[in-house]
Amino acid sequence: MFPSSEIYGGLANSWDFGPYGTELKNNLKQNWWKNFVHNREDMIGLDAAIIMNPKVWKASGHLKEFKDPLVECKKCHKRFRSDDIGKECPECKGELTEPRPFSGLMKTFLGPAEDKTAETYLRPETAQGIFVNFKNILDTTRQKLPFGIAQIGKAFRNEITPGNFIFRTREFEQMEIEYFFNPEKNKWEEKFNQWLEDFKKWMDEIGIDSKKLFFHNIEKEELAHYSKKTIDIEFDFPFGRKELFGLAYRTDFDLKSHKINYKDPETQDEFIPHVIEPSIGVDRMMLAIVLSAYTEEKVGDETRTVMKFKNDIAPVKIAVFPLLKNKPELVKKAKEIFNSLKLHWMCKFDDNGNIGKRYRRQDEIGTPYCVTVDFETLKDNSVTARNRDTMKQERIKIDKLKEYLGERLK
Repeated sequence: MFPSSEIYGGLANSWDFGPYGTELKNNLKQNWWKNFVHNREDMIGLDAAIIMNPKVWKASGHLKEFKDPLVECKKCHKRFRSDDIGKECPECKGELTEPRPFSGLMKTFLGPAEDKTAETYLRPETAQGIFVNFKNILDTTRQKLPFGIAQIGKAFRNEITPGNFIFRTREFEQMEIEYFFNPEKNKWEEKFNQWLEDFKKWMDEIGIDSKKLFFHNIEKEELAHYSKKTIDIEFDFPFGRKELFGLAYRTDFDLKSHKINYKDPETQDEFIPHVIEPSIGVDRMMLAIVLSAYTEEKVGDETRTVMKFKNDIAPVKIAVFPLLKNKPELVKKAKEIFNSLKLHWMCKFDDNGNIGKRYRRQDEIGTPYCVTVDFETLKDNSVTARNRDTMKQERIKIDKLKEYLGERLK
C-alpha cells in the first residue's frame, strides 16, 4: 500500500494499493461475494451508481442527520471529532471550543454550472443504492421475502480526522448487505443472531484472529437514528480497540423513508419490510487480516517474517523457481511448470538471488507453496514443493503437481 500521489507530496490519508495489495483486496471481496451471494439462495447482487439524485440523501435523512461533532483548538486551531478526544487538544493541550455539527457528505456538482441547482454528493454509503432499487429488483427477479441484496462499492465521507493508515479514510470501499423480511412472519432477533453467527464463521475462514475480536452491543442512547439494535464488531488494532464492522437492525426506516412498499404475492397484503444490515469496510477488514497474519518466528539464529494468510486470501498462491537462473535447462523447465500452474492459480516466477532468499521473499508476502526445479528434476521429472507454514519440503512428480497443490489450496 502506497501513499497516493506520493511523487507530489501525497494527499492526506489517501492510499493506493500495489500489486500484492490489489490481489489481497480482490481475494477478500471475491471470498465475501462467494460466501454471501453465490452460496446462498436468498441473496442477489447489485452495483449502483456512486452519484445519485440529491433527493435520495434528503429522504434517507443524511442531509439532516449525517453529521459528526466538530471541535476546534482555540490555541493551535486544529480541528477534531469531539468523540475521539478528551477535554483538551491532543496536539498542544489547548482549550477546545464547544462541539458543533459537521456534515460528512462530500459535495460535488453535475453539469457546467456550479450553483445550487447542480449540487449533489458522492455517496457516503452503498446502502441507499440498494433501497432505492428495491422495486426494480422485485420486478426483474421475482424475489420473495425473506431475501437480501448485496453490494460492493466505493463510498466517500468528508472525515474530520481521518488516519491510522487505511483504517479511516475519506475514500473507502464497502461490502454491504440489506436483508429484507416480514416482521410478522420472521422474528428479527433470530435473523439478527443468525447473521452474527454467519459472520463469525466467515471471519474465521478468512483468517481474522478471534482473540482480537470483541462484540460491543451499542447502548440504546448511542444508537443511530435508524437503528433498533446494533452490534459493533471490534478489533484490537495497534492503535487501540476500534470498530471493524457493524451489524444493525434498521427496522423499516429506509424503505419507509423512500415510500416503498412490498406486496405479498400470496396474501396480497401490502407492508414495509424490515431490514438487517451487515456493513463492512473492505479496507478495515483487509487491515485486520494483515495484522492477524503477520508472524515473526525464530528459525535457527534468524527471525523469519511470514504472512500466514489463509490460502483463499493469499495474494500469490504458488511461486515457481529454477534452482539457478544461469542454467537455461532449469529455467526452461521452471517456465513450463509456471505457465501450466498459472492457468489455475495466481503464481509468481522468481529466479533472482539464492533459493533461501527467494523462500523468505515469498514468506513475507504469504505465498502458501513454493515449487523448485533443480537438476534432479531433469532426471526424474520431480520437483520440490515447500509449505510456507511448516517449511516442510516434499518431492512431487510433475504430472502429480497440479493434483497435489489443488488438494492443499482448497
